Amino acid sequence: MPAAVLIVDDEKNILLTLSQSLQLAGYRTELASSGQVALDVVSARPVDAVLMDVKMPDMDGLTVLSKLTALKPDLPVIMMSGHGTIDTAVKATQLGARDFLEKPLARDRLLVALRNALKHQAAMEELQELRAQLGRFDMVGGGPAMQRIFSLIQRTAPSEGRVLITGENGTGKELIARALHQNSKRKAGPFVKLNCAAVPHDLIESELFGHEKGAFTGAVSVRRGKFELAHEGTLFLDEIGDMPAAMQSKLLRVLQEGELERVGGAETLKVDVRVIAATNKNLEKEIAAGRFREDLYYRINVVQIHSPPLRERREDLPDLIDTFLREACAKNGRRPLALSPDALAVMSAYDYPGNVRELRNLVERLAILCEGPVVSRTDALELLPRGRPLPPMPEPTVGGDVPAAPSVVVSAPAAGPVTEPAAANPGGWRPRVDQTFREQVEDAEREIIQRVLAHTHDNVTEAARILDLERGHFYKKMKALGLRRGQSEA
Repeated sequence: MPAAVLIVDDEKNILLTLSQSLQLAGYRTELASSGQVALDVVSARPVDAVLMDVKMPDMDGLTVLSKLTALKPDLPVIMMSGHGTIDTAVKATQLGARDFLEKPLARDRLLVALRNALKHQAAMEELQELRAQLGRFDMVGGGPAMQRIFSLIQRTAPSEGRVLITGENGTGKELIARALHQNSKRKAGPFVKLNCAAVPHDLIESELFGHEKGAFTGAVSVRRGKFELAHEGTLFLDEIGDMPAAMQSKLLRVLQEGELERVGGAETLKVDVRVIAATNKNLEKEIAAGRFREDLYYRINVVQIHSPPLRERREDLPDLIDTFLREACAKNGRRPLALSPDALAVMSAYDYPGNVRELRNLVERLAILCEGPVVSRTDALELLPRGRPLPPMPEPTVGGDVPAAPSVVVSAPAAGPVTEPAAANPGGWRPRVDQTFREQVEDAEREIIQRVLAHTHDNVTEAARILDLERGHFYKKMKALGLRRGQSEA
Protein backbone atom coordinates (compact mmCIF):
# COMPACT_ATOMS: atom_id res chain seq x y z
CA MET A 1 0.00 0.00 0.00
CA PRO A 2 1.62 3.36 -1.06
CA ALA A 3 2.67 5.69 1.75
CA ALA A 4 0.30 8.61 2.37
CA VAL A 5 1.89 12.07 2.57
CA LEU A 6 0.02 15.08 3.98
CA ILE A 7 1.09 18.34 2.25
CA VAL A 8 0.38 21.52 4.25
CA ASP A 9 0.68 24.94 2.59
CA ASP A 10 -1.56 27.99 2.30
CA GLU A 11 -0.69 28.47 -1.40
CA LYS A 12 -2.96 26.41 -3.64
CA ASN A 13 -0.52 26.24 -6.57
CA ILE A 14 2.21 24.81 -4.37
CA LEU A 15 -0.20 22.21 -2.96
CA LEU A 16 -1.23 21.02 -6.42
CA THR A 17 2.34 21.03 -7.81
CA LEU A 18 3.79 19.06 -4.89
CA SER A 19 0.83 16.66 -4.90
CA GLN A 20 1.28 15.86 -8.58
CA SER A 21 5.03 15.40 -8.16
CA LEU A 22 4.63 12.99 -5.23
CA GLN A 23 1.85 11.03 -6.93
CA LEU A 24 4.07 10.52 -9.97
CA ALA A 25 6.69 9.13 -7.56
CA GLY A 26 4.17 6.57 -6.25
CA TYR A 27 2.88 8.26 -3.09
CA ARG A 28 -0.70 8.95 -2.04
CA THR A 29 -1.31 12.56 -1.01
CA GLU A 30 -3.61 14.47 1.32
CA LEU A 31 -3.84 18.29 1.06
CA ALA A 32 -4.33 20.85 3.84
CA SER A 33 -4.47 24.62 3.27
CA SER A 34 -3.93 25.55 6.92
CA GLY A 35 -2.46 24.25 10.15
CA GLN A 36 -5.83 23.53 11.69
CA VAL A 37 -6.93 21.52 8.66
CA ALA A 38 -3.68 19.54 8.92
CA LEU A 39 -4.40 18.69 12.57
CA ASP A 40 -7.93 17.62 11.64
CA VAL A 41 -6.66 15.37 8.83
CA VAL A 42 -4.10 13.66 11.06
CA SER A 43 -6.79 13.06 13.70
CA ALA A 44 -9.25 11.71 11.14
CA ARG A 45 -7.14 9.64 8.74
CA PRO A 46 -3.85 7.75 8.90
CA VAL A 47 -0.91 9.44 7.16
CA ASP A 48 2.68 8.21 6.97
CA ALA A 49 4.51 11.55 6.67
CA VAL A 50 3.86 15.31 6.63
CA LEU A 51 5.41 17.94 4.34
CA MET A 52 4.62 21.37 5.83
CA ASP A 53 5.36 25.04 5.19
CA VAL A 54 6.65 27.23 8.01
CA LYS A 55 4.89 30.50 7.07
CA MET A 56 1.09 30.20 7.22
CA PRO A 57 -1.46 32.85 8.24
CA ASP A 58 -3.67 31.24 10.87
CA MET A 59 -1.12 29.09 12.64
CA ASP A 60 2.58 28.99 11.73
CA GLY A 61 4.20 25.69 10.85
CA LEU A 62 6.33 25.45 13.98
CA THR A 63 3.24 25.72 16.18
CA VAL A 64 1.52 23.04 14.12
CA LEU A 65 4.67 20.91 14.36
CA SER A 66 4.62 21.02 18.16
CA LYS A 67 0.93 20.02 18.18
CA LEU A 68 1.54 17.19 15.68
CA THR A 69 4.41 15.89 17.80
CA ALA A 70 2.12 15.79 20.83
CA LEU A 71 -0.66 14.12 18.82
CA LYS A 72 1.48 11.62 16.87
CA PRO A 73 5.01 11.47 18.37
CA ASP A 74 6.30 9.00 15.76
CA LEU A 75 4.90 10.77 12.68
CA PRO A 76 7.80 12.01 10.48
CA VAL A 77 7.45 15.70 9.54
CA ILE A 78 9.51 17.57 6.93
CA MET A 79 9.41 21.37 7.14
CA MET A 80 9.87 23.71 4.15
CA SER A 81 10.21 27.48 3.86
CA GLY A 82 11.01 30.20 1.31
CA HIS A 83 12.38 32.41 4.08
CA GLY A 84 14.34 29.84 6.00
CA THR A 85 17.05 30.77 8.46
CA ILE A 86 19.47 28.65 10.43
CA ASP A 87 17.60 29.53 13.64
CA THR A 88 14.29 28.39 12.13
CA ALA A 89 15.82 25.12 10.94
CA VAL A 90 17.38 24.46 14.35
CA LYS A 91 14.12 25.18 16.15
CA ALA A 92 12.19 22.91 13.77
CA THR A 93 14.67 20.11 14.42
CA GLN A 94 14.39 20.60 18.18
CA LEU A 95 10.61 20.35 17.89
CA GLY A 96 10.94 16.98 16.15
CA ALA A 97 11.13 17.76 12.40
CA ARG A 98 12.92 15.05 10.43
CA ASP A 99 14.30 17.47 7.80
CA PHE A 100 14.17 21.11 6.68
CA LEU A 101 13.99 22.10 2.99
CA GLU A 102 14.27 25.51 1.34
CA LYS A 103 11.84 26.70 -1.34
CA PRO A 104 11.77 26.41 -4.26
CA LEU A 105 12.01 22.69 -3.67
CA ALA A 106 14.23 20.58 -5.88
CA ARG A 107 12.22 17.47 -6.76
CA ASP A 108 15.13 15.06 -6.27
CA ARG A 109 16.03 16.61 -2.93
CA LEU A 110 12.41 16.37 -1.78
CA LEU A 111 12.08 12.71 -2.77
CA VAL A 112 15.35 11.81 -1.04
CA ALA A 113 14.28 13.60 2.16
CA LEU A 114 10.89 11.91 2.13
CA ARG A 115 12.33 8.47 1.38
CA ASN A 116 14.89 8.85 4.18
CA ALA A 117 12.23 9.97 6.66
CA LEU A 118 10.02 6.97 5.90
CA LYS A 119 12.97 4.55 6.03
CA HIS A 120 14.08 5.99 9.35
CA GLN A 121 10.58 5.58 10.76
CA ALA A 122 10.34 1.98 9.55
CA ALA A 123 13.77 1.22 11.02
CA MET A 124 12.78 2.69 14.39
CA GLU A 125 9.59 0.61 14.48
CA GLU A 126 11.55 -2.53 13.60
CA LEU A 127 14.16 -1.74 16.27
CA GLN A 128 11.46 -1.34 18.91
CA GLU A 129 9.95 -4.66 17.93
CA LEU A 130 13.34 -6.40 17.98
CA ARG A 131 14.14 -4.95 21.39
CA ALA A 132 10.79 -6.15 22.69
CA GLN A 133 11.39 -9.64 21.36
CA LEU A 134 15.15 -9.92 22.00
CA GLY A 135 16.15 -13.39 23.05
CA ARG A 136 12.78 -14.94 22.16
CA PHE A 137 13.35 -15.80 18.50
CA ASP A 138 15.47 -18.94 18.77
CA MET A 139 13.94 -22.35 19.36
CA VAL A 140 16.18 -24.68 21.33
CA GLY A 141 16.01 -28.42 20.87
CA GLY A 142 17.50 -31.18 18.78
CA GLY A 143 15.16 -34.05 19.63
CA PRO A 144 12.80 -35.78 17.19
CA ALA A 145 9.81 -33.57 18.09
CA MET A 146 11.68 -30.34 17.40
CA GLN A 147 13.26 -31.75 14.25
CA ARG A 148 9.77 -32.45 12.90
CA ILE A 149 8.76 -28.86 13.65
CA PHE A 150 11.88 -27.46 11.98
CA SER A 151 11.17 -29.60 8.91
CA LEU A 152 7.56 -28.36 8.72
CA ILE A 153 8.68 -24.75 9.08
CA GLN A 154 11.26 -25.17 6.33
CA ARG A 155 8.69 -26.62 3.94
CA THR A 156 5.77 -24.37 4.86
CA ALA A 157 7.37 -20.95 5.38
CA PRO A 158 8.05 -20.10 1.69
CA SER A 159 4.43 -20.80 0.75
CA GLU A 160 1.40 -18.53 1.14
CA GLY A 161 -0.60 -21.25 2.90
CA ARG A 162 -2.30 -20.36 6.16
CA VAL A 163 -1.01 -22.24 9.20
CA LEU A 164 -2.75 -23.36 12.38
CA ILE A 165 -0.41 -23.95 15.33
CA THR A 166 -1.83 -26.11 18.12
CA GLY A 167 -0.48 -26.87 21.55
CA GLU A 168 -0.76 -26.20 25.26
CA ASN A 169 -0.02 -22.82 26.80
CA GLY A 170 3.67 -22.01 27.06
CA THR A 171 4.91 -24.42 24.38
CA GLY A 172 6.29 -21.70 22.08
CA LYS A 173 3.54 -21.30 19.48
CA GLU A 174 4.49 -17.67 18.87
CA LEU A 175 8.11 -18.68 18.24
CA ILE A 176 6.92 -21.05 15.52
CA ALA A 177 4.82 -18.27 13.98
CA ARG A 178 7.80 -15.90 13.99
CA ALA A 179 10.03 -18.56 12.44
CA LEU A 180 7.47 -19.05 9.67
CA HIS A 181 7.43 -15.30 8.99
CA GLN A 182 11.19 -14.86 9.13
CA ASN A 183 11.72 -17.67 6.63
CA SER A 184 8.96 -16.55 4.26
CA LYS A 185 8.86 -14.27 1.23
CA ARG A 186 7.17 -11.73 3.51
CA LYS A 187 10.05 -11.44 5.97
CA ALA A 188 10.72 -7.82 4.91
CA GLY A 189 7.12 -6.98 5.83
CA PRO A 190 5.64 -6.54 9.31
CA PHE A 191 4.87 -9.31 11.80
CA VAL A 192 1.75 -8.23 13.69
CA LYS A 193 0.16 -10.22 16.50
CA LEU A 194 -3.16 -10.17 18.34
CA ASN A 195 -4.14 -12.32 21.31
CA CYS A 196 -7.84 -12.92 20.71
CA ALA A 197 -8.38 -14.00 24.32
CA ALA A 198 -6.92 -10.78 25.74
CA VAL A 199 -9.20 -8.34 23.88
CA PRO A 200 -12.73 -7.57 25.15
CA HIS A 201 -15.36 -8.95 22.77
CA ASP A 202 -16.77 -5.51 21.97
CA LEU A 203 -13.35 -4.19 20.93
CA ILE A 204 -11.93 -7.07 18.89
CA GLU A 205 -13.47 -5.85 15.62
CA SER A 206 -11.79 -2.46 16.07
CA GLU A 207 -8.49 -4.19 16.91
CA LEU A 208 -8.62 -6.28 13.75
CA PHE A 209 -10.13 -3.85 11.24
CA GLY A 210 -9.49 -0.42 12.77
CA HIS A 211 -12.03 2.37 13.24
CA GLU A 212 -12.88 5.85 12.00
CA LYS A 213 -12.97 8.92 14.19
CA GLY A 214 -16.27 9.05 16.10
CA ALA A 215 -17.18 5.43 15.31
CA PHE A 216 -17.93 4.88 19.00
CA THR A 217 -17.39 6.58 22.34
CA GLY A 218 -13.66 7.05 22.82
CA ALA A 219 -12.77 6.87 19.12
CA VAL A 220 -11.13 10.32 19.11
CA SER A 221 -9.06 9.68 16.00
CA VAL A 222 -8.81 7.23 13.13
CA ARG A 223 -7.01 3.99 13.93
CA ARG A 224 -5.57 1.31 11.68
CA GLY A 225 -6.42 -2.25 12.58
CA LYS A 226 -4.10 -5.23 12.75
CA PHE A 227 -4.94 -6.30 9.19
CA GLU A 228 -3.89 -2.91 7.78
CA LEU A 229 -0.75 -2.86 9.90
CA ALA A 230 0.15 -6.35 8.64
CA HIS A 231 -0.27 -5.44 4.94
CA GLU A 232 2.29 -7.37 2.85
CA GLY A 233 3.36 -9.17 6.00
CA THR A 234 2.06 -11.72 8.51
CA LEU A 235 -0.78 -11.48 11.03
CA PHE A 236 -0.52 -13.88 13.98
CA LEU A 237 -3.90 -14.53 15.63
CA ASP A 238 -3.10 -16.18 18.95
CA GLU A 239 -5.79 -18.09 20.86
CA ILE A 240 -8.17 -17.90 17.89
CA GLY A 241 -10.39 -20.47 19.61
CA ASP A 242 -11.49 -17.70 22.00
CA MET A 243 -12.71 -15.40 19.23
CA PRO A 244 -16.43 -14.57 19.68
CA ALA A 245 -18.80 -16.23 17.21
CA ALA A 246 -20.03 -12.95 15.69
CA MET A 247 -16.45 -11.97 14.87
CA GLN A 248 -15.64 -15.32 13.28
CA SER A 249 -17.97 -14.66 10.33
CA LYS A 250 -16.43 -11.23 9.72
CA LEU A 251 -12.94 -12.70 9.84
CA LEU A 252 -13.98 -15.39 7.37
CA ARG A 253 -15.10 -12.71 4.89
CA VAL A 254 -11.75 -10.94 5.07
CA LEU A 255 -9.89 -14.23 4.55
CA GLN A 256 -12.08 -15.06 1.55
CA GLU A 257 -12.07 -11.67 -0.17
CA GLY A 258 -8.94 -9.89 1.09
CA GLU A 259 -10.83 -6.68 1.89
CA LEU A 260 -12.39 -4.95 4.88
CA GLU A 261 -14.03 -1.78 6.17
CA ARG A 262 -13.01 0.02 9.33
CA VAL A 263 -15.59 0.23 12.10
CA GLY A 264 -17.74 3.27 11.32
CA GLY A 265 -16.33 3.57 7.80
CA ALA A 266 -17.69 3.02 4.32
CA GLU A 267 -14.44 2.74 2.34
CA THR A 268 -13.43 -0.78 1.30
CA LEU A 269 -9.72 -1.43 1.86
CA LYS A 270 -7.73 -4.14 0.12
CA VAL A 271 -5.22 -6.01 2.29
CA ASP A 272 -2.52 -8.54 1.43
CA VAL A 273 -1.89 -10.52 4.60
CA ARG A 274 -0.81 -14.07 5.43
CA VAL A 275 -2.65 -15.28 8.52
CA ILE A 276 -1.09 -17.68 11.01
CA ALA A 277 -3.39 -18.76 13.85
CA ALA A 278 -2.75 -20.58 17.11
CA THR A 279 -4.91 -22.19 19.76
CA ASN A 280 -4.65 -24.27 22.92
CA LYS A 281 -8.13 -25.68 22.32
CA ASN A 282 -9.34 -28.65 20.31
CA LEU A 283 -11.14 -26.78 17.55
CA GLU A 284 -12.90 -29.90 16.27
CA LYS A 285 -14.55 -30.26 19.68
CA GLU A 286 -15.34 -26.53 19.66
CA ILE A 287 -17.03 -26.99 16.26
CA ALA A 288 -19.08 -29.91 17.58
CA ALA A 289 -20.13 -27.77 20.54
CA GLY A 290 -21.19 -24.93 18.21
CA ARG A 291 -18.56 -22.50 19.48
CA PHE A 292 -16.36 -22.35 16.37
CA ARG A 293 -17.28 -22.10 12.69
CA GLU A 294 -16.37 -25.14 10.64
CA ASP A 295 -15.82 -23.07 7.47
CA LEU A 296 -13.41 -20.76 9.32
CA TYR A 297 -11.55 -23.81 10.65
CA TYR A 298 -10.91 -25.07 7.13
CA ARG A 299 -9.80 -21.59 6.03
CA ILE A 300 -7.10 -21.28 8.69
CA ASN A 301 -6.08 -24.95 8.81
CA VAL A 302 -4.29 -25.37 5.46
CA VAL A 303 -1.18 -26.64 7.28
CA GLN A 304 -1.22 -27.65 10.94
CA ILE A 305 1.85 -27.65 13.18
CA HIS A 306 1.59 -29.14 16.67
CA SER A 307 3.84 -27.70 19.35
CA PRO A 308 4.41 -30.54 21.85
CA PRO A 309 4.41 -30.06 25.63
CA LEU A 310 7.74 -30.16 27.39
CA ARG A 311 6.97 -33.51 29.02
CA GLU A 312 6.97 -35.05 25.52
CA ARG A 313 10.39 -33.67 24.59
CA ARG A 314 12.45 -34.28 27.72
CA GLU A 315 15.54 -34.90 25.61
CA ASP A 316 15.69 -31.12 25.01
CA LEU A 317 15.63 -30.20 28.71
CA PRO A 318 19.41 -30.10 29.32
CA ASP A 319 19.93 -27.71 26.40
CA LEU A 320 16.93 -25.57 27.37
CA ILE A 321 18.01 -25.34 31.01
CA ASP A 322 21.57 -24.47 30.03
CA THR A 323 20.42 -21.79 27.57
CA PHE A 324 17.92 -20.20 29.98
CA LEU A 325 20.39 -20.28 32.86
CA ARG A 326 23.05 -18.41 30.87
CA GLU A 327 20.47 -15.85 29.71
CA ALA A 328 19.10 -15.36 33.23
CA CYS A 329 22.54 -14.91 34.78
CA ALA A 330 23.51 -12.31 32.15
CA LYS A 331 20.15 -10.52 32.45
CA ASN A 332 20.32 -10.26 36.24
CA GLY A 333 24.01 -9.43 36.52
CA ARG A 334 24.92 -12.75 38.15
CA ARG A 335 28.10 -14.70 37.58
CA PRO A 336 27.59 -17.89 35.54
CA LEU A 337 26.14 -20.85 37.46
CA ALA A 338 26.90 -24.52 36.90
CA LEU A 339 24.36 -27.30 37.46
CA SER A 340 25.41 -30.37 39.42
CA PRO A 341 24.41 -33.71 37.83
CA ASP A 342 21.88 -34.31 40.62
CA ALA A 343 20.33 -30.85 40.13
CA LEU A 344 20.01 -31.41 36.40
CA ALA A 345 18.47 -34.84 36.99
CA VAL A 346 15.87 -33.35 39.34
CA MET A 347 14.98 -30.54 36.93
CA SER A 348 14.89 -32.88 33.94
CA ALA A 349 12.40 -35.21 35.64
CA TYR A 350 9.80 -32.57 36.50
CA ASP A 351 6.70 -32.36 34.27
CA TYR A 352 6.48 -28.54 33.79
CA PRO A 353 2.71 -28.16 33.31
CA GLY A 354 3.40 -24.55 32.23
CA ASN A 355 5.86 -25.89 29.63
CA VAL A 356 8.75 -23.77 28.32
CA ARG A 357 7.31 -20.60 29.85
CA GLU A 358 7.33 -22.19 33.32
CA LEU A 359 10.80 -23.62 32.81
CA ARG A 360 12.20 -20.23 31.81
CA ASN A 361 10.66 -18.56 34.87
CA LEU A 362 11.90 -21.28 37.25
CA VAL A 363 15.42 -21.10 35.85
CA GLU A 364 15.46 -17.29 36.20
CA ARG A 365 14.32 -17.66 39.81
CA LEU A 366 17.16 -20.11 40.33
CA ALA A 367 19.67 -17.65 38.84
CA ILE A 368 18.46 -14.90 41.19
CA LEU A 369 18.22 -16.91 44.42
CA CYS A 370 21.00 -19.49 44.17
CA GLU A 371 24.20 -18.39 45.93
CA GLY A 372 26.25 -20.69 43.68
CA PRO A 373 28.59 -21.13 41.99
CA VAL A 374 27.17 -24.68 41.61
CA VAL A 375 23.45 -25.43 41.74
CA SER A 376 22.92 -28.35 44.09
CA ARG A 377 20.17 -30.95 44.21
CA THR A 378 18.75 -29.13 47.24
CA ASP A 379 18.64 -25.86 45.30
CA ALA A 380 16.74 -27.57 42.50
CA LEU A 381 14.24 -29.24 44.82
CA GLU A 382 13.54 -25.93 46.59
CA LEU A 383 13.02 -24.31 43.20
CA LEU A 384 10.23 -26.65 42.07
CA PRO A 385 6.64 -26.19 43.28
CA ARG A 386 6.00 -28.22 46.39
CA GLY A 387 3.42 -30.97 46.53
CA ARG A 388 3.88 -32.06 42.93
CA PRO A 389 5.37 -35.51 42.32
CA LEU A 390 8.40 -35.85 40.09
CA PRO A 391 7.59 -38.52 37.47
CA PRO A 392 10.26 -41.01 36.45
CA MET A 393 12.19 -40.12 33.33
CA PRO A 394 11.30 -42.55 30.53
CA GLU A 395 14.02 -44.95 29.53
CA PRO A 396 15.04 -44.64 25.88
CA THR A 397 14.07 -47.57 23.65
CA VAL A 398 16.25 -48.87 20.90
CA GLY A 399 15.26 -51.00 17.89
CA GLY A 400 16.70 -54.43 17.20
CA ASP A 401 18.25 -56.62 19.89
CA VAL A 402 20.41 -53.89 21.39
CA PRO A 403 19.59 -53.12 25.05
CA ALA A 404 18.55 -49.56 25.94
CA ALA A 405 20.70 -47.41 28.19
CA PRO A 406 19.37 -46.72 31.70
CA SER A 407 18.31 -43.22 32.72
CA VAL A 408 18.92 -41.35 35.94
CA VAL A 409 15.50 -41.09 37.58
CA VAL A 410 13.94 -39.27 40.50
CA SER A 411 11.65 -41.18 42.83
CA ALA A 412 8.04 -40.04 43.06
CA PRO A 413 7.88 -37.54 45.96
CA ALA A 414 9.43 -34.13 45.38
CA ALA A 415 11.56 -34.47 48.48
CA GLY A 416 12.57 -38.05 47.75
CA PRO A 417 16.11 -39.22 47.04
CA VAL A 418 17.69 -39.34 43.61
CA THR A 419 18.47 -42.98 42.83
CA GLU A 420 19.94 -45.05 40.05
CA PRO A 421 18.53 -48.44 38.95
CA ALA A 422 20.36 -51.02 41.01
CA ALA A 423 21.02 -53.58 38.33
CA ALA A 424 20.18 -51.88 35.08
CA ASN A 425 22.02 -53.28 32.08
CA PRO A 426 24.34 -55.62 34.04
CA GLY A 427 27.78 -55.88 32.50
CA GLY A 428 27.10 -52.90 30.25
CA TRP A 429 27.21 -49.14 30.55
CA ARG A 430 26.90 -47.59 34.03
CA PRO A 431 26.91 -43.89 34.91
CA ARG A 432 29.81 -42.66 37.03
CA VAL A 433 29.07 -40.42 39.96
CA ASP A 434 31.66 -37.85 38.83
CA GLN A 435 29.98 -37.39 35.43
CA THR A 436 27.60 -34.62 34.45
CA PHE A 437 24.16 -35.67 33.27
CA ARG A 438 25.04 -34.82 29.67
CA GLU A 439 28.25 -36.87 29.87
CA GLN A 440 26.25 -39.83 31.14
CA VAL A 441 23.84 -39.52 28.22
CA GLU A 442 26.72 -39.27 25.72
CA ASP A 443 28.42 -42.36 27.19
CA ALA A 444 25.18 -44.28 26.91
CA GLU A 445 24.68 -43.22 23.30
CA ARG A 446 28.29 -44.11 22.48
CA GLU A 447 27.83 -47.59 23.99
CA ILE A 448 24.59 -48.17 22.08
CA ILE A 449 26.05 -47.12 18.73
CA GLN A 450 29.15 -49.27 19.21
CA ARG A 451 26.99 -52.32 20.00
CA VAL A 452 24.71 -51.75 17.02
CA LEU A 453 27.69 -51.35 14.67
CA ALA A 454 29.15 -54.59 16.02
CA HIS A 455 25.76 -56.26 15.53
CA THR A 456 25.59 -55.08 11.88
CA HIS A 457 29.28 -55.77 11.17
CA ASP A 458 29.90 -52.01 10.67
CA ASN A 459 27.03 -51.60 8.19
CA VAL A 460 26.21 -47.92 8.80
CA THR A 461 22.94 -47.90 6.87
CA GLU A 462 21.60 -50.93 8.74
CA ALA A 463 22.74 -49.48 12.08
CA ALA A 464 20.91 -46.23 11.34
CA ARG A 465 17.78 -48.19 10.42
CA ILE A 466 17.85 -50.21 13.64
CA LEU A 467 18.20 -47.01 15.70
CA ASP A 468 15.46 -45.33 13.64
CA LEU A 469 17.77 -42.48 12.61
CA GLU A 470 18.37 -40.87 9.25
CA ARG A 471 21.74 -41.87 7.87
CA GLY A 472 23.01 -38.27 7.79
CA HIS A 473 21.95 -37.72 11.40
CA PHE A 474 23.61 -41.00 12.37
CA TYR A 475 26.94 -39.83 10.88
CA LYS A 476 26.64 -36.49 12.73
CA LYS A 477 25.93 -38.32 15.97
CA MET A 478 28.99 -40.54 15.50
CA LYS A 479 31.17 -37.50 14.80
CA ALA A 480 29.83 -35.65 17.85
CA LEU A 481 30.60 -38.68 20.05
CA GLY A 482 34.10 -39.09 18.64
CA LEU A 483 33.35 -42.38 16.92
CA ARG A 484 34.99 -43.27 13.61
CA ARG A 485 33.15 -44.81 10.69
CA GLY A 486 33.46 -48.56 10.38
CA GLN A 487 35.28 -50.51 7.73
CA SER A 488 32.22 -51.54 5.71
CA GLU A 489 30.13 -49.08 3.67
CA ALA A 490 26.49 -49.49 2.67
